Formats: sequence, C-alpha cells, structure tokens
Amino acid sequence: MMDDFEIKDLVRINRVLISVSEKTGITDFARRLLKWNVEIISTGGTLKVLQAEGIPAKSVSGITGFPEILDGRVKTLNPKIHAALLEVSDNPVHQKELTELNIQPIDLIVVNLYPFEKTVAQPNITFPEAIEQIDVGGPTMLRAAAKNFKFKTAVVNPSRYHSILEEMEKYNGCISLPTRLELAQEVFQHTARYDALIAKYYAAHSENKSIMPETFSIVLRKVSELRYGENPHQAAALYGDFYNYFEKIHGKELSFNNIVDIEAAMELVDEFEKPTAAIIKHTNPCGVGSDDQLAEAYNKALATDPKAAFGGVIAFNRTLDYKTASLVNDLFTEVIIAPAFDPEVLEFMRRKKDRRLIRYIKSIDEELNIKKIAGGLLVQEFDKEKLNKDRFKVVTNRQPTDAEYDAMLYGWRVVKHLKSNAIVISTSDRTIGVGAGQMSRVDSTKFAILKSKKAKLETKGTAMASDGFFPFPDSVKEAFKAGVTAVIQPGGSIRDAEVIKIANDKNMTMVFTGIRHFKH
Repeated sequence: MMDDFEIKDLVRINRVLISVSEKTGITDFARRLLKWNVEIISTGGTLKVLQAEGIPAKSVSGITGFPEILDGRVKTLNPKIHAALLEVSDNPVHQKELTELNIQPIDLIVVNLYPFEKTVAQPNITFPEAIEQIDVGGPTMLRAAAKNFKFKTAVVNPSRYHSILEEMEKYNGCISLPTRLELAQEVFQHTARYDALIAKYYAAHSENKSIMPETFSIVLRKVSELRYGENPHQAAALYGDFYNYFEKIHGKELSFNNIVDIEAAMELVDEFEKPTAAIIKHTNPCGVGSDDQLAEAYNKALATDPKAAFGGVIAFNRTLDYKTASLVNDLFTEVIIAPAFDPEVLEFMRRKKDRRLIRYIKSIDEELNIKKIAGGLLVQEFDKEKLNKDRFKVVTNRQPTDAEYDAMLYGWRVVKHLKSNAIVISTSDRTIGVGAGQMSRVDSTKFAILKSKKAKLETKGTAMASDGFFPFPDSVKEAFKAGVTAVIQPGGSIRDAEVIKIANDKNMTMVFTGIRHFKH
C-alpha cells in the first residue's frame, strides 16, 4: 500500500502542539502525555486551560517570538510552526535548515476547529459573526501534519484521545504508521467537510444563488454502522443529520429499510392538514386515511389493504392517542411514527420491546434529492409541488361536483408518493385502491381496482389519480367499469383527445393538472 515509503514504523512523540475549540478531555490527555516527557505547546484559550490545571504548557508566541495579532486571527501561521510540521525527518538538508533556523520538530498536533457549523445553526447569527468562526490556522496545521504523516501524527477528533494514549502506552511513547495514516485520512475528511459547509453557507448568502452548483460536494459524518443494507449480504452505514428530523424513543436499532420507509411515510402524511394516518411498505403507501378522529383515520388507512399492512411502517401527523394506539397494537408493525406520544401510550407501546417508536421532530426541509449512478450523482430538487387548483383545468363536458373535486385532490396528494406508474383510487378522506410500480399504467389501474375489490371497498363514485398522463384510453375505460366518475391526471399525451372523448362518452369528469409526479 505504501511501498514508495521507506519508513520506520514507530515515531516517538517528543513535542506536541495543542489548540482546540472543544476542550472536553484535553487536560486529562495533556497530563498523561507528561509521562513520556512530551513538551507541550499551546495557544490562546487552550493554553490558559492547561496552565490553570498545572500543566506546563508553553505558548506558541514564546516559540515563534511573534505575538498573536489581528484579534487572534494570526497565531500559528509562522515558519517555526509549519516547518516543524512539514520537515522530512530523514532528509539531511531539511535537518540542516532546521538547525540553522533554530526550529525544533513538532511530532503530534491536536487541533479541532472553530465551531462554524454550530455557530451558523444558531438563530439570528449575522454574516460577520459567522465569518469569524472560519478557522484558518487550524486547518493549515492539520493539513501540513496530515500530508507529512510519514513522520507526524495529527489528531482532529477528541474521541481519539484514549486510543492515542493506549498506543503510546503500548509502544513506549510512539505512534505506529497505520495509525498515523488513518488519522491523516480523518483530517482530510474533516477539513473537506468543514470547507464544504462554509462554501454552502456562502452560496446561501450570495446574490447569484444557483440551485445546481458547478461543484457538488457531499461530506457527511458517519452516524452509525447499520446491521446491513437492503439485504443481509450488503454492508451499510448511516451518515448525516437524519436524527435532526427523527428521534428513536423505543425499540430495536433502525435498519436501512426502516430509515428509507420512515422518510417516505413522513413526506406523505405531511401533505395533509387533517389528522391522517399512512401505512407504508417498501416506500409505497398501502393505505392512507384522514378524519377528525385519529383512530378513524387509521381504520380508513388499514381498510385499503389490511393484508399488505402486516409488517409495515405507520405514520401519523398528530400525537398518537391511546385509542389509536390500542388499534395499532393489534397489527404487527416495524415502526410507528408520530410527532408525539401521550405518556400512557408510550408505557403501553413499550410492552413490545422490538417495535420502533419514532418521534418526528420537524418537517423535512432538504432542497435537493440525490441519486447515486455509475461514476457520479443525479441531483434534482425535491418534488415539493403543492396543490394549486388555479392551475387545474377541467377538460371534459361535465364539471366535477364538490365531492368529486375533494376526492381527486385527496388522490393527487397521495399519488406523488408512489413509485411510477402510479394510480390511486380515492374518496375525499381515504384511499380505496392503490396500484404502483407496474410497467404499464393500465396494469397499475387494474391492480388498484383489484385491491379495492379484495378489501371489499366501494369504488362507485370514487376518483382516480394518475401520476403521469394516460398514453391510451384503456385505463379510463377500466376505471369507468369499476364505478370511478372523476379522473385527475397531468395531461400531455398525444392521445389526450381520445382519453377525453372516452370520459365524455361515459359522463365522467376529468381534470388536467399540468404537472406530473413521476417517482423512480
């Protein structure tokens, strides 16, 4: 792996520079370094903390012979620091220059950066305040030491302190090559993410904002290893800020598929103002129901496809009450999601130790949707298009009744959350039949009708929503035979006239939305 290097594996730590914004654990770490007679150099607030604890640390200014200036913006940007980090220890020329300039090598650097991310996450932070939390000297030192991992050790993560001390104990004050390389990799991952966050912040405040930037960076922290991915033979991990949106309050660890379904479920119930329940399997809704009473909303959702609901994910857009919870408890479910759980509900639901209970903290506000492809990424805006009746156009002779309009709008809210080709048959407060992911739209229509029949739900007088236009009139014919009287669809097919004619011939009403909701 590193055949180009002829390296003595172990490097003795004689001198360390410590400069940290997150000071948790740093005094204990520094004190234990003294066991190996390590000379400690430090800056600003870190120096004060160490000295206050009786740790004999020297100031960077005392080493460089130059004071901190510009309100602390310049502290470590000095040749006596960077030469000490970048010197090649087995290069005679380098060693001669260091001797002539009276520069002593620094073997270990412990630095974590100004808290830019934490700062900009606070409300009412001004742009000048944010700028002052952009670290310059810290990343420069870290990158220098990480580049020179052949001879230097760079520590950016406080959680590493214990393992570093253990290794020094094992090797009598030395750090091994594999550890130095691993830490160097961690440094560049950390500084890359730091820079990406700053670039994103600047872009958000630029007058020339671009939804799709010229360079797209993703640098996320690993939250946890997952047991496996979509299948047991696939390794997986969770990265990023998922738990800014969701909190697990009970149950087994979340699986890869749980996490995907949780997001899909919440995006769906977030579409509705009334109390709503949605049951999700493999990101597709088995059923959705709305009612003034949450328990009735759940009953409506379950009735759409009670068989498929087994082992699903159930999401609510209201606090889960005891009456609803007692109904849900009768069904085997992987995950239950709600914005809150009544105290007695939590006590009751926790009796099943493996069932995951998830509180959703806030609506999903991500701007961009990302899909991995061979050699790169596809990036698009999330499909957040809300209902806009002003854009809808009735294209049939018959205008929809108020009840038909409400039914169409309900199905239109749901159909955008199904895998295309997608068909939803609905009333004004529930799904009646759902057909998703079929290779032809008429098959999805037939499947939705079949599901409604199996559930013994009445389709007469219902509405049908389609995520894309109808390429042929066949789906409308099938819907009419099932008793559907209203159709909502994007329009835009070369056979729109044929489709509209069939609807008119059957005295159906049809609305074009002018927008489609494909989901692949």
